[in-house]
Amino acid sequence: MSKEAQRKFLLDLAGLLERTVIIVTKDGKVFEGTLSGFDHPALNVSLVDVKVSDKMYPKVIIRGDMVAEIIAKEKPLFDAREFAKILERYFPNLVKVHEEAGIVVIGEKIKVSEKGVEGVGPIADRVRKLFNDYIESKEKESS
Repeated sequence: MSKEAQRKFLLDLAGLLERTVIIVTKDGKVFEGTLSGFDHPALNVSLVDVKVSDKMYPKVIIRGDMVAEIIAKEKPLFDAREFAKILERYFPNLVKVHEEAGIVVIGEKIKVSEKGVEGVGPIADRVRKLFNDYIESKEKESS
């Protein structure tokens, strides 16, 4: 795998942190839980609140060489490019998207990610309001 492909793969995997995933192992076992961590390059994974068949476990760690598939169970609500288009209407020429990191930057001082808005002041307050409205509308769409 090229360095660029490897970087994108790791960013995709990092994007699944704290999300519900399904992991299928090479021997066919299915684990459903919240991805709480992984290591590189072995790609061992750690899940919490894990369902295996009909049993629940607080934590499961799966060796990377056993993982056949990692499936995202939920689609993230926040889409950096989509939100940047909304922001561009209010802050023309100040919005930059770092799509691979899932971050939007406004005026080099305010950062927006799926976790919320980082920054202070009236512009950050306006961005926070837009972010909350955006997430609320995405939640309505998905339900």
